[in-house]
Amino acid sequence: MPKMKTKSSAKKRFKVLGNGGVKRAHAFKRHILTKKTTKNKRQLRGTSMVNDRDLASVAKMLPYD
Repeated sequence: MPKMKTKSSAKKRFKVLGNGGVKRAHAFKRHILTKKTTKNKRQLRGTSMVNDRDLASVAKMLPYD
């Protein structure tokens, strides 16, 4: 069988951790920031974890991680 390909978009967006969780960045922080409040932009900083319901679809996109 040929090797499975990793989705290029997924490998740029997700990082698989040692405990099996998947780290992701927040959305809505790229552009049109002038109309967003300072509090909102501050809370979008940093990273968070992918929800448990979405882990299966992320694992399909990253078969070797």
